[in-house]
Amino acid sequence: MPEQQNFQNHVRWYPLVHFVISPLLILNLFWQIFRLYQEQSFDRAENLILAIVLIMLSVAARLQALKAQDRIIRLEEMLRYRQVLPSDLAAEASDLRTGQMLALRFAPDAELPELVQRTLNGDFKNSKEIKSAVKNWRGDYLRV
Repeated sequence: MPEQQNFQNHVRWYPLVHFVISPLLILNLFWQIFRLYQEQSFDRAENLILAIVLIMLSVAARLQALKAQDRIIRLEEMLRYRQVLPSDLAAEASDLRTGQMLALRFAPDAELPELVQRTLNGDFKNSKEIKSAVKNWRGDYLRV
């Protein structure tokens, strides 16, 4: 079982991306810059452009995966709001921004109504404040 998740340790690192692919792509970029500096030719410039495109491709793939997860979490939370919140509050909560819903997913059912109301009232400036207001953390162990 994973370590108990809380506000201090909830940031997820995906080892393959964060510690293998990204460092190797950055290392390759610096290598291609160095090689172009050593020998200025069309082939070296092409390799440098390819190194930049590979980094852009990696970032785009990661952002698309996170966006898909955000959409799924938003859907899950909207269903949860219908089950846990009074119907009028659930209807208002459907207007929350995605970042606010992502932060509220860490709130247990007992704390959710109060935190949703406070969020709707504008008591929180950002999602970090919402997350720090959660007393009994409800972990999200599936995010990658």
